[in-house]
Amino acid sequence: MISVYYFGAISLILIGLYAVLVKKNLLKMLIGLSIMETGVNLLLVSVGYVAGRSAPILSEGIGPNQAVDPIPQALVLTAIVIGVATTAMALSVAMILHEKYGTLNVEEIRRLRG
Repeated sequence: MISVYYFGAISLILIGLYAVLVKKNLLKMLIGLSIMETGVNLLLVSVGYVAGRSAPILSEGIGPNQAVDPIPQALVLTAIVIGVATTAMALSVAMILHEKYGTLNVEEIRRLRG
């Protein structure tokens, strides 16, 4: 069952990498980066999962040996917040580039820049 999550995470990473490397439109490249980030987050969460254990929430009947490691979950939550902030900043840069050059094609922007 875990291998399905690994396969999904690696698939998302490769789809995002394809979009970043092949697409010429800046928005499509940013969407590819976002998809790749989602794949990395899924990979981190699936690495931290242990079958038969529960979430590390303080409750009766659950001891330290019956809970999964909370570090990967905390890292993914932090990565999600950083990813949203980075994506918002990249989108604002894309808006400024579109206002200045009138296009989001990376090759066209390089040509117009001089």
